[in-house]
Amino acid sequence: MSTLSPPRCVLISGASRGLGAALAHRFAAPGVALRLVARGAEGLAATAARCAAKGAEVETAAIDVRDGAALAAQVSAWEAARPIDCVVANAGISRGIAPDGSWEGLEGATAQAAVNLLGAMHLIEPLLPSMRERRAGRIALIASVASYRGLPDTPGYAASKAGLRIYGEGLRAALAPRGVRVTVVMPGFFDSAMGDRWVGRRPLAMSLDRAADITHRAILRGDRRCAFPLPLAALLRVLDALPAGMSDWAVRRMRFRIAPEA
Repeated sequence: MSTLSPPRCVLISGASRGLGAALAHRFAAPGVALRLVARGAEGLAATAARCAAKGAEVETAAIDVRDGAALAAQVSAWEAARPIDCVVANAGISRGIAPDGSWEGLEGATAQAAVNLLGAMHLIEPLLPSMRERRAGRIALIASVASYRGLPDTPGYAASKAGLRIYGEGLRAALAPRGVRVTVVMPGFFDSAMGDRWVGRRPLAMSLDRAADITHRAILRGDRRCAFPLPLAALLRVLDALPAGMSDWAVRRMRFRIAPEA
């Protein structure tokens, strides 16, 4: 697929650090407007400063994506002032079985669903009417290779990312005839604050810059799916296709723990 014209007004959630901040820096350029959302005002300010130094016009909002009303109001105000032609639903959290063996619990499971899945819907849905009317726009959803197969040490995370992947797939099928491109991104392990909390093997882990480069290029090209690294994505898809008992046996050997957030 050929590269499309670069977007000129980009909205990114989870932009205070990690992949969201790295993507904002890659989109930043003279003539580009960035609209950045995250919970942490300090991190947002740092990202905004880096992007402004590259010539981008940057506005930020310290909003938790779980607050649908506040997020919709801000997104709608930005959209009214200057149409957003690319939205990246990147905000995410992770929980799982802790190093001491304690379960993630109901709070951990539902918090991940609220941020990783519902938070993306809160970000994207206010923009759909105008994108459909303009018959243009791009939507990127940052899911995970964990969306291919439920993992016993982090069932809530895998479920939230699987829901996000399926939501994105449905949007893509619905919106393609209206000229709106949807890219579902499924990264594996890469260096980040979230990844640093992972206690266990991290097969085929890559740098944050490499992950951001792959994701940024996929969005610019309008790729329908972007899963990486491919061997890990393929392995999880194969495991999911196995008979349930065999698949469960295999993923139980992929043991890990998730340290609590500091």
